[in-house]
Amino acid sequence: MKNSYKNKLHSALARNRQALGTRTAKVGGYSFVLCLVVLAILIAVNVLVGMLPSRFTQLDISAAQLYSLTADTKVVATNLEQDVTIYWIVQAGEEDTVIEKLLDRYGDLSEHITVVKKDPDVYPTFAQQYTDQTVTNNSLVVESGEKSRYIAYEDIYEYDTSNYYTTGSVSQSFDGEGQITSAIDYVVREDLPQVYLLSGHGEQELSETFTDELARSNYETVSDFSLLNVDAVPEDCDALIINAPTSDISEEELELLRDYVAGGGKLLVFSGPQEEETLPNLHALLSDYGVTAAEGIVVDTDRDHYAFTAPYVLMPDIESSEITDPLADGGYHVIIPIAQGLDTSGADSSVTALLTTSDEAFSKISGYDMSTYEKEEGDLDGPYTLAVSIEDSTAGGRIVWVATDYLLDGLYNSYSSGANLDLAMNSLSWMIGESDAVSIRAKSLDYNYLTISSSAATWLKIVMIGVIPVGFLLLGIDEILRRRKKL
Repeated sequence: MKNSYKNKLHSALARNRQALGTRTAKVGGYSFVLCLVVLAILIAVNVLVGMLPSRFTQLDISAAQLYSLTADTKVVATNLEQDVTIYWIVQAGEEDTVIEKLLDRYGDLSEHITVVKKDPDVYPTFAQQYTDQTVTNNSLVVESGEKSRYIAYEDIYEYDTSNYYTTGSVSQSFDGEGQITSAIDYVVREDLPQVYLLSGHGEQELSETFTDELARSNYETVSDFSLLNVDAVPEDCDALIINAPTSDISEEELELLRDYVAGGGKLLVFSGPQEEETLPNLHALLSDYGVTAAEGIVVDTDRDHYAFTAPYVLMPDIESSEITDPLADGGYHVIIPIAQGLDTSGADSSVTALLTTSDEAFSKISGYDMSTYEKEEGDLDGPYTLAVSIEDSTAGGRIVWVATDYLLDGLYNSYSSGANLDLAMNSLSWMIGESDAVSIRAKSLDYNYLTISSSAATWLKIVMIGVIPVGFLLLGIDEILRRRKKL
């Protein structure tokens, strides 16, 4: 029995050795080993890809480019010399995917940026050391050293209801990058630019939109600054804003402003035509450089240069400059309502025109009392410049002058899609020399709908439902008939 069992075992082993030695077995073995090698390669590639930064592995195909970081952010991040921590306050399972992907991009951008998730269920008192506000899910805290800034979730997603009562629509935008980059810039800066607001001449208050943008761009504002009780503009004044004065400055104030600019000071002026008084002393700041302010209100009869069927609500040409190039490149239009014409024909080389009218523009001498948009006897021929930048050669002083009181009006800024505000912020950045100043636009989340007439819709239905299907049917019948003829 034992010998019989051994013989059967030896026979089976011999058959197995013979089978393994066949060509089929060898090919199968090679295939198995090759599969193992390919599997190992795939696992290794998958591990290596998982280690790459998300900017290389995740493409931003969103319409608004929600996860793509602008050049401003990259400049701020690459210039970091100290560590920054972004705390993401969110409960497990409640993460906003847009914010999550955006934070991944920040973490990949610089080794100095660390993103840390804090679950309020696990750390219920964590946010209290940074803010007294009620903290909602997906809010952020940006911290570096002893400085920090809290970013509420409600500030990341913005809602504009200005058109709700007219169109019933609410615009939504995503301001994640703007808020985060501004906060990073804030916590790593030692000194923030100081912006003074001149008072004492009936100046308008800055619009809430402009004030918020100044704060978001890390400018500190000093309100109600008067020239009447000082011997000179303070040295810590990085820029002085004169916003829509209704009365003229004095001779003494004029000299202080001249000395300020000649000493390297920066002056941003929004001043248009007046209903009653004139502003000769203020305009003397322009005449020092060969620019004169025309009397009256500018009217442009070229339909491409005004908005809302109102020839005094101007859409000027945007000339090339460091201030205006970003607007022109983005295809934006600045809206200048009720403007005063600036004549730059005698200006020196320090003056650069920023916004200009068409050749058909002229100035209505009757001003606010105009009764027609037609040119009348006494009206002044254009064209005109509506905004200029000036570089004083003495010590690097700079002036930006926009010839309207209403550039920063919330309504007109909304009509310009924010271009008016961008013009003001770009002017500040150019004057102060903040080449990496943070003023990043919020990204619109609104859908763009294709609106067509009812007649066009009817034709589309006929083509899509009738013509195209019938066409395919006829092609099919023709193909069948041709095949039958061949048979």
